[in-house]
Amino acid sequence: MDRRFRWLWAAYAVSTYGTWLGFGAFSLIAVLVLEVGPAQVSVLSAVGLAVGAVVAVPLGPWVEGRRKRQVMVAMDLIRFAALVSVPVAFVFGWLSFGQLLVVSVIAAAAKIAFNAASGAFLKTLLPREDLLVANSRLESTMWSASVVGPPLGGLAIGVFGPVVTVLADAVSYLVSASFVRAIGGDEPRPARNEARLRPADLVEGWRDILAHRPLRRLFLNVVFFNGLLMATEPLLAVLLLDRLGFAAWQYGLVFALPCVGGLIGARLARRLVARYGQRAVLRAAGALRVCWPFWLAFVQSGLPGIVLVIVIQFGLVTCCAVFNPVVATYRLEQIAPDRVARTLTAWSVSTSGSIAVLTALWGLLAAVIGLREAIAAAGVLILLTGLSGKP
Repeated sequence: MDRRFRWLWAAYAVSTYGTWLGFGAFSLIAVLVLEVGPAQVSVLSAVGLAVGAVVAVPLGPWVEGRRKRQVMVAMDLIRFAALVSVPVAFVFGWLSFGQLLVVSVIAAAAKIAFNAASGAFLKTLLPREDLLVANSRLESTMWSASVVGPPLGGLAIGVFGPVVTVLADAVSYLVSASFVRAIGGDEPRPARNEARLRPADLVEGWRDILAHRPLRRLFLNVVFFNGLLMATEPLLAVLLLDRLGFAAWQYGLVFALPCVGGLIGARLARRLVARYGQRAVLRAAGALRVCWPFWLAFVQSGLPGIVLVIVIQFGLVTCCAVFNPVVATYRLEQIAPDRVARTLTAWSVSTSGSIAVLTALWGLLAAVIGLREAIAAAGVLILLTGLSGKP
């Protein structure tokens, strides 16, 4: 692969490992340091995603008119400054719940802008035939980080406290920014460089997606699948840890161990596409990945429950790891070069917004009909998403 891609890959790897190392740290800080209740912890999770997505809406067309490497460096530095403010405020006794909310919003918006810029940059960096290899490597890096990061982060939190893991996450963005700068080379100034954003610019990303029928179907499929899947995450935590009595290490194990399937799926993606074709793999992996979440509603306590969750998660993660890089590649291939950043921003904003809204709705649904029933309802709707999303 191109040397410049290797620097981009390294930047992605270090920031992703930093993110997974600090996974859940804000919730722990809110509970252990600020002593807030479960309602505020839920607000911290949902509001950060929702408001961050809204803030990111004008960033798509803004990113489009600027050199993408400069945007990536700027977003990394913004995330570093926001996150490092948490340990600094903690040391001086200034840390508050409001600050955690603001930092989570800034981090969410900067992540969307960074991903849009990196996707657009990747499209110009590599030839079309290398995009799937690159996306598969990025996908496998994400899953390997999800295997290693949470256990190491849990150990670090146990020894040093959650504030230290936030500091490690912040430093990872500083290192990522230095790696992006090391990519080097001359990046031409984009043709579109409007000084002002028109109101119409804010919706062009969605217009481009919805006007492209195959892309529209994939978009709706991904938005609702991800939203419904993530909406059950807090419900599963309550079910496994509170109702079924899973120990904390068991809870971590049943979600970390199946991520090995992510490495397997990401490595299989390119071979499967080469053998069966892009659309066939999208259809098959997209259909298979929706078959797993429903069965989480039937998990029981003890070793059988642990084994069942591991099997379900392994199947789900493996199918997603095949599907995701193929979708990312197909998406880049279909979008015009001068539209990539705003289209990817619209995609990310919609995904984050759906996760925030559906998480809140499923919390209310669980209070009305019960935990298992709410998880099963999400599983049934996820099955229905398999009927869409075929390009």
